[in-house]
Amino acid sequence: MKTIKVVAAIICDNMKEKNKIFATARGYGEFKGGWEFPGGKVEAGETPQQALAREIMEELDTEIKIGEWVDTIEYDYPSFHLSMDCFWAEVTKGHLELKEAEAAKWLTKDQLDSVAWLPADISLINTIGKYMK
Repeated sequence: MKTIKVVAAIICDNMKEKNKIFATARGYGEFKGGWEFPGGKVEAGETPQQALAREIMEELDTEIKIGEWVDTIEYDYPSFHLSMDCFWAEVTKGHLELKEAEAAKWLTKDQLDSVAWLPADISLINTIGKYMK
């Protein structure tokens, strides 16, 4: 099975307090409408952090500060295996302009279950909830 290596940003309002996180609804493809953490594929020669900074600029026209690694999610979709490195992040410049997603929300800890997460992303929710206020 083909493995796709991706990165995801768990963008929070403040990396120290983590009151809210930013989630997006996929705007295209097989999983259109499913909620996820923004990010994308790691290109040849990139570190995960470099890929994440590039993807967030491409998808959200925003610069981020990348914080600590949160988890690496390994998930088998029907046609590929996803390996997703996830990092805390916060906005340093820009306004989170949706270029590829169809919707976005800031979610508090109590709202984490209020959206229909994609299967790989849902496995992060319990971990993230432990860090949020």
